[in-house]
Amino acid sequence: MSLTHRDAAFNGNRILVVDDPVQALMSIQLGGGTDIAGALRYCEGLITTPHRTMVVLVSDLCEGGPRKDLYGVARDIIESGAKLIALTALDENAVPAYDRVVGKALAGMGAWVGALTPAKLADFMANVMRS
Repeated sequence: MSLTHRDAAFNGNRILVVDDPVQALMSIQLGGGTDIAGALRYCEGLITTPHRTMVVLVSDLCEGGPRKDLYGVARDIIESGAKLIALTALDENAVPAYDRVVGKALAGMGAWVGALTPAKLADFMANVMRS
């Protein structure tokens, strides 16, 4: 089985194609006021085989635009058969720091939402892949 991945980062309303996802993860500053719906819509446009696709969002889930837009695109991704995974932000003490209302809404739609340390990430993703 082969694995293909596309990495993108977003800040505000800008989407950036990322060459090194680990470096991007370690250097991007998370904060509110972003267009998460727009970023997910961009990612949705990259999906070619939904039942073999995982869209992984690393975010504090603080949507800068209307939440209904975020919920709409999330629902579209999930209903396509792709898996939507939201890995939420942690503060400097590894305490979850994200919009829990949005997290709960996404989980209620069928997204996998994880507020976890890197040590627990492998088990979490294994559970997602087994589902």
